[in-house]
Amino acid sequence: MRTLSLADAVALIPDGASLMIGGFMAVGTPEAMVDELVRQGKRDLTVIGNDTAMPGVGIGKLVRARLVKKAIVSHIGLNPETQQQMIAGEMEVDLVPQGTLIERIRAGGFGLGGILTATGVGTVVEEGKQKVTVAGKEYLVEAALRADFALVHAFMADYQGNLAYALTGRNFNPVMAMAADTVIVAVDNVVPVGLISPDHVVTPAPLVDYLIAQS
Repeated sequence: MRTLSLADAVALIPDGASLMIGGFMAVGTPEAMVDELVRQGKRDLTVIGNDTAMPGVGIGKLVRARLVKKAIVSHIGLNPETQQQMIAGEMEVDLVPQGTLIERIRAGGFGLGGILTATGVGTVVEEGKQKVTVAGKEYLVEAALRADFALVHAFMADYQGNLAYALTGRNFNPVMAMAADTVIVAVDNVVPVGLISPDHVVTPAPLVDYLIAQS
C-alpha cells in the first residue's frame, strides 16, 4: 500500500477506464475523488455503481460533466440528467437488478465466472442471455463484474491500509474493493496499527493499493 495525494492518485486513471465507485445514493461515495475526476476531465468512463445518485451529487457529478460513456447500475430514478443522456443516446445505461448487481461484483472479486439467478426469468431481462436448469428450475447466467479501478470511501484506516467503515457508508465499498485491479481509498481517519480491532477490519490491507488521507 502506498499513500498518494488526491491529484496523483486520480492521475493514475486513464480516459476510458472502468471504475467501480462505492456508495448508495452518494452515501459512502468518495466525493473528493469524484471531484478530482471532474477537475482532471477523465473521459469515456465506464462506471459501475449502485446508482448515479442525484444531479451534482456523487456519481451525478460525473454525469453532469458528461464524463460517463456507460453506467452499469441498479437504478437512475433520482437523476434526470442520466435519463436525458440515455434517451439522447449520449450514455449507455445497463440497468441491473440490485441483488444481481452486487452478486456479479462479488463473483468478480472471488474469481468466479458469474452467478445463476432466477431474477429476470420470463422477462425482457433474459433476452440474449444463457439459461440453465438446476433441479427443475430455470436460472439466468449473469457474468461476473470487475473493473480497472475501485474508488472506495472508508471511515478509518491504519498505517498498513486495513479499513473499517461507518454505518451505511459501508454498502458497496468492501465488495468493490475485492473486484478491481487497482483499489484507491479515500479515508476520513488514519490511525496507528492496532487501533482498529482485528474484528472490525472489513477490508484487509493486501487489497488496498493506494490510500488518500482526507484533508
